[in-house]
Amino acid sequence: MDAPEPEQTPFNAVQAQTSKLARQYQANLDKLTPHTTYRWAGTVVLLLIFFLRIVVAQGWYIVAYTLGIYLLNLFLAFLQPKFDPSLTQDEGLEDGEAGSSLPVKQDDEFRPFIRRLPEFKFWHSATRAIAIGFVCSWFTFFDIPVFWPVLVMYWLVLFFLTMRRQIQHMIKYRYVPFTVGKTRYGQN
Repeated sequence: MDAPEPEQTPFNAVQAQTSKLARQYQANLDKLTPHTTYRWAGTVVLLLIFFLRIVVAQGWYIVAYTLGIYLLNLFLAFLQPKFDPSLTQDEGLEDGEAGSSLPVKQDDEFRPFIRRLPEFKFWHSATRAIAIGFVCSWFTFFDIPVFWPVLVMYWLVLFFLTMRRQIQHMIKYRYVPFTVGKTRYGQN
């Protein structure tokens, strides 16, 4: 016996188009993955266009502030190790998962730095947030009147305090989230 033909409903048609668009979007993301410099250059250009929009329009400061807080949060997650050594020491789990923490003594074996937020996810989330912020800057109900110098000062204080705490954490647990000057073999 033949299987019954699935019923064609408007919901099925919308779902088919949505899944087709999702596959195309993922295919484009997969093509962009190896082009790190170009991806970040595009994100910086988009951010500059957003800031230009904010400056020229003289409004939407709360949208810019919210975007700044979100980008700071993403950056901090990018700088942090996936397995935080302070949490394992606080919980007494030093002998927990082998290979999941950073070396804390000179004679500990080398363990690579694994980020809490990988670079591609950081880029993707930041670019998406900037695009959403740009779109929000065209709707008047997002233009909440605020005294913008207070927002700028508050964001700068927040940035410096959180970065100071993060740098102290990096010094205490002796890790560097960047590989500057790493020797690369096999390149001619």
